[in-house]
Amino acid sequence: MNFAVDIWLRGNDFATTETITTVAGEPHAWTEDDVRDVLGAMLRAMDRSKNPDQPDRPIALRGLSWIVNPYETGVMIALEITLGAAVAGPFNIDQATLEGMITRVLARPAPPGATSGSAHVH
Repeated sequence: MNFAVDIWLRGNDFATTETITTVAGEPHAWTEDDVRDVLGAMLRAMDRSKNPDQPDRPIALRGLSWIVNPYETGVMIALEITLGAAVAGPFNIDQATLEGMITRVLARPAPPGATSGSAHVH
């Protein structure tokens, strides 16, 4: 599945859009691992916007604010970290279902090799 992520970096007065192509499956069939991939892809897109010459870095899903909002034909995911904000979607999935999956994903311990505590990518 492909989806757009609108990215705003703190200190900029404009947003950019990146297309994510690394998430498998349609939203209505997502698992918690798929949701982790979506959130990770959003954070990596933010990091690439800030650091375009750097390779993708490991991430840990910590230190972020999030919300799922209804939007026309589905729901949108919005993330905010110190670096800025990212909004992705719309996704064809029930809002409460997605909110529950995000809550459970964020409660999991960070995978080995992930970093946390950074203002760049959490």
